[in-house]
Amino acid sequence: MPADLNDYFKNRGGGNKKPPSDRPSSGGGGGGRRPPETPEFLKEFGKKTGWFYLLIAIIALLVIAKPFVVINSGEVGIKSTAGKFEAEPLTPGFHIFVPFLQQVRVVDTKVRSINYTSNAQHNMSNVRDSGVMNASTITALDKRGLLISIDITVQYRLKPESSPQTIATYGYAWEEKIINPIVRDVVRAVVGSYKAEELPVKRNDIADAIRLGIETQVDAKSGSPVELTTVNLREIILPPKIVEQIERVQIAKQEGDRVQLEVIRAQQEAEKVAALAKGKADARIIQAKGQADAIKIEADAKAYENIEIGKSLTGEMLRLKEIEVQGQFNEALKTNTNAQIFLTPGGSTPNIWVDSKNRQKKISAEQ
Repeated sequence: MPADLNDYFKNRGGGNKKPPSDRPSSGGGGGGRRPPETPEFLKEFGKKTGWFYLLIAIIALLVIAKPFVVINSGEVGIKSTAGKFEAEPLTPGFHIFVPFLQQVRVVDTKVRSINYTSNAQHNMSNVRDSGVMNASTITALDKRGLLISIDITVQYRLKPESSPQTIATYGYAWEEKIINPIVRDVVRAVVGSYKAEELPVKRNDIADAIRLGIETQVDAKSGSPVELTTVNLREIILPPKIVEQIERVQIAKQEGDRVQLEVIRAQQEAEKVAALAKGKADARIIQAKGQADAIKIEADAKAYENIEIGKSLTGEMLRLKEIEVQGQFNEALKTNTNAQIFLTPGGSTPNIWVDSKNRQKKISAEQ
C-alpha cells in the first residue's frame, strides 16, 4: 500500500505533466509549479503495513482457534490429541493446547442427581446444564407379579482421577450408560423379593438394600468411575386394591389397639384399687403390730425391772428391812396399845389392825 501511494503521488505530480505550452502562466512568468512531496508518516506507515497485517491475522487466528481453556473448581478437562484421550485430566486453572491438533472438553465432577418420578419426562439436557435430571418413574413387579411404581432420587459424582478413562469408555453420555440402567435393575430386583403390602412396612430395609445394590454394581465397573453419595427412596406407589387392603388392615389394627388400650387401663385401675386396699390393710397390720410390740416392750421392761429388783433383795437386806419395820411397829404399839396385829407367813412386814370397837367397849367398861 505505501508503494501504491508513492506511485499515485508521483503520477499525479510528474507522470501526467502537461506540456509547458499547455500550462497556464502565473503572473506573466513562464515557470511551472513543483509537485507536492509525500509526507514522512505515510512513508513510514507504508514500510510497517506488512507487519501490521500479520499481527491482525495472528490475533484473528487466536480468537477463532482459542488455544487455551479455563477450568473452574468442580470441573476437569479431558484433553485429546489427534483423537486420543490423555490419561491425566486437566485440573482447575488456565491451560494451553494446540488448536486443530488437540481438543479439551470440560467435564463436571460436582454432585449430580437423577430424580425418578412419575411427574417428569426423561430429559438428559437438564443434567448437563444444571446437574439435575428428571427421569421417568421406575416400574417393578412385586413377589406376586403386581405392578409397583418407585420414585427415587440418586446422587452421584464422576471421579476426577479416572474421568478420562470413563469418557473414553462410555462417552460423554456416561450417566445413561452407567447410573440409569444400574438403578433400574437394582430397584426391580429388590422390589421383586417383597409382597406389595410389605413394601410400606419395610421401607427402610428396602431403601438400604437398594443403596447397597447400586453401590456394589457401580464399584464393580472397570476403574470404579462413579462415586455414589446418597439414595433417597421418596415414594412407593401401590395398586389401588392393595392400598384399600392396607387401609382396612390399618383400621382393624387401630381398633384392636384401642380395645387393648382400654383393657390395659381397666387392669391398671383394678391394680390401683387392689394396691390401695392392700396398703390400708398393711397399715392396720403395721399399726397393730406396733401396739403389740409396744406392750411387749413395756412388759419386758417391767419384768426386767422386777428381775433386777429381785436380784438386789439379798437375805441381809430383807433382814435389815424386817428390823426397820419392827422398829416402826414398836413405835406404833407405843401409841396404839389396843391395836391387833398379825403376821403374814413368810412376810417381812406385819399387818396391823386397829380394833376401834373393842377399844371403845373397854373405855365404856372402865367408866
